[in-house]
Amino acid sequence: MPTAYLINVTVHVFAAIFWLGGIFFLGIVGAPVLRAVEPPSLRQRLFSEIGTRFRTAGWIAIAVLIATGLLNLRFRGWLRWNDVLGSDTFWATNTGHMLALKLATVTIMVGVGAVHDFALGPAASRAEAGSEHATHLRRRAAWLARINAMTGVILVIAAVRLTRG
Repeated sequence: MPTAYLINVTVHVFAAIFWLGGIFFLGIVGAPVLRAVEPPSLRQRLFSEIGTRFRTAGWIAIAVLIATGLLNLRFRGWLRWNDVLGSDTFWATNTGHMLALKLATVTIMVGVGAVHDFALGPAASRAEAGSEHATHLRRRAAWLARINAMTGVILVIAAVRLTRG
């Protein structure tokens, strides 16, 4: 394998670890601890500040993942229309199925993450702390985060199956 490919895969894996690891850390450790913080205004401020900081770092990781993912496809010879991306034969293979699953889960995670990070999260931060509306928005955001985490597990499975058969 060319050194550039190995470096690219390593950067891709580190970005994935950061992004998905951050999602799991916030869901399993951060959010439960923050839910116990009183008063509600402090809890809301902490959720907002942590969310904003992770949002910035997370979207940088997503950009790195997309760039390195495209390069991985190129290194593997899969970023060609003829006989690969435009081929029904390729998509009928196990490799094609796993690549399709990986691309679908990435798309879902980016879409769900965008709604969480740019709509529900900021709306919950703007709502009156401790209000029923803020609680409702926070719960919806928590469900989106859970969906993203579970989709991330499927993504990892697809990535392993794609590279290891």
